[in-house]
Amino acid sequence: MEFKNVLFEKKDDIVIITINLPKKLNALDIRTEEEIGRVMDEIDQDNKVKGAIITGAGEKAFSAGADIFPYLEMDIAKSIPYMRKLRDVLWKVEHLGKPVIAAVNGLCLGGGFELALACTLRIASENARFGLPEINLGVIPGNGGCQRLGRLIGKGRALWYILRAETIDAQEALRLGVVNKIVPQEKLMETCLDLLLNQILSKPSVAVWAALTSLTVGMETDLATACQMDIDLASLCMGTEDFKEGVRAFTEKRKPRFKGA
Repeated sequence: MEFKNVLFEKKDDIVIITINLPKKLNALDIRTEEEIGRVMDEIDQDNKVKGAIITGAGEKAFSAGADIFPYLEMDIAKSIPYMRKLRDVLWKVEHLGKPVIAAVNGLCLGGGFELALACTLRIASENARFGLPEINLGVIPGNGGCQRLGRLIGKGRALWYILRAETIDAQEALRLGVVNKIVPQEKLMETCLDLLLNQILSKPSVAVWAALTSLTVGMETDLATACQMDIDLASLCMGTEDFKEGVRAFTEKRKPRFKGA
């Protein structure tokens, strides 16, 4: 698979996706977004791939946001199909059914922040900075930024940062729950690989998928529907060999040997 703006690397059971436009601070244009979407399609169809990491080339930026120049030609008629294409890419990231970790190095602004918010978890370098500055341009974060940030940190806090276009440093992002962990820049990828390979993908694959589905889908519906979905998902897990192995290992006081079935 060849791309112009994105690097695609398979490592063990995961894929590392790197936005490779460091001279533009990994700014996102429609081609780059669509390439990320194509990678998501490939991961979705490849049963050997269990998860992914998304990062930006260099140490200055995960992504400093959208490539702004195409917006000079934008109007209402053009914007709706354009924004729908962007929405569909992040929907693929969020609903992949496999864990996607954002390795946030440096600036993570605008569309870059929206991409990170669509990921399962976010690990940040100490120099990472987050923000949704779109209101300064007379628009709102239109690719799910308002909704995902609001759901993550609460309506009031999200409005505080969106209306004021305030940048959030790494420590504040950790306090708010925007990121899950902060590490030195030189340990960022190592930490993400360890998280994915040794802490998440070492768990039974069906249970990982069920947990992702429960939280991703269930948080968007009413409590009764979500609880019923959890019953269904847990029941599916209980039908797997890994569940039986997990129970046997627990009763025998040994480490389980999961096979992904």
